[in-house]
Amino acid sequence: MKDRRRACLVVPTNRECVATLAEVIAEAEYAAGHFDVDVHLLILDSSEHFAEHAAALSAARNVWHLDDARQREFLRRVVGAADVTKPDLLLDLMQPKALSYGACTNRAFLTAAALGCDTVHRRDSDLYFQTYAGEKVFPIHAELSALGRPARDVVATEDRLDDSRRDLPVAMAGASFVGSMSVDIEDIRDHDAYYDLVSLWAAPGSTDEEKRALVDESFTGSAPFDGDHTILSVVDPMRVDMHNISFHGLQERVPLPPATDTIGSDYFLIHVADKAGLPGLLHNRHIVNFHTAERKTDAGFLAYQLRFAKFILSMYYLHFVYQRMTTDAPADIAALVRESTWQPREPNETTADLMEAAYRRLGGRFTGVADLIRERRDTLLIEARRDMDDYALLIDAWAALIAAARETPV
Repeated sequence: MKDRRRACLVVPTNRECVATLAEVIAEAEYAAGHFDVDVHLLILDSSEHFAEHAAALSAARNVWHLDDARQREFLRRVVGAADVTKPDLLLDLMQPKALSYGACTNRAFLTAAALGCDTVHRRDSDLYFQTYAGEKVFPIHAELSALGRPARDVVATEDRLDDSRRDLPVAMAGASFVGSMSVDIEDIRDHDAYYDLVSLWAAPGSTDEEKRALVDESFTGSAPFDGDHTILSVVDPMRVDMHNISFHGLQERVPLPPATDTIGSDYFLIHVADKAGLPGLLHNRHIVNFHTAERKTDAGFLAYQLRFAKFILSMYYLHFVYQRMTTDAPADIAALVRESTWQPREPNETTADLMEAAYRRLGGRFTGVADLIRERRDTLLIEARRDMDDYALLIDAWAALIAAARETPV
């Protein structure tokens, strides 16, 4: 008798999120009730609110609620069982002391493999779901309808997939969001310097028109749900967000960049799926995004803006990879990641200077961000490059880590 498929619905968190957990518990229950699937709810909890979260999760089924210590112990066993070079460094890349969006999702990928799950469905701790016609709009409905199935068998509202892709399984299903901007810079959208700042993440060689289009589109959401609409295609990375994403197979071939204090470091697989031409499902079950009060405090504001600054500096290397990537083969991707670090640093130094000037033009509390960028300029530039060296090492080790995780109890 064939085993039921298993899905891992994961929420990484470093903040209080009892309300979001209630939403995701309901999503897990919905999936189990509407699909022939066992749903494992995984909470990777680095917050100071573990007890509150445990109480909120106490009545849910198939819950894995892991604090930092339990995550570290699991990772230590996985790394120890894998035949990898630099195991201590790899352990730190999987669970760095600083915040890392990519690393927390990589931990979810390894834990999902240990749980025998072939799909991973990622949500964030600062979201809730839309309601339509009195019912919650759960993204997992669209995700489980397509993930892992041969593309030719997937029914969608629109089919834009090339015939040459139809025998491949659907590797990714995702949507976007409604509500607050995904990057917390809404307060400055009407400022003249907004374009100067946001256009800095454009690919080298972009025309002024392309930069304008990028700035207009960046970090903004989508239309509210008004009935299911799905598109079977190779998904445009600009159409989906990592707080509303799911993967089949791809997450076991390629990890995410483990860069620290860098927003956007967890979006790499979306680009792999695009450049490799993997079938995907784009749906419109968008989550509702909101910003927590902590981000508006002085400390939270500065920390977040520096993560945005590091995102801009990281794009110098990531664009190099995206412009050349044509496959999801890990060895080829690792080679491109390494090659990206051989570029001269001067263009990124110019970006750092332009970024400082843009923040200074914004004035007010953004002047403090400009001061920090000036103060930490060389460190930020060094870290952006070193993050890519670390990423290449992790890609090399990923197959061994996934294989070890499959044999490691959580």
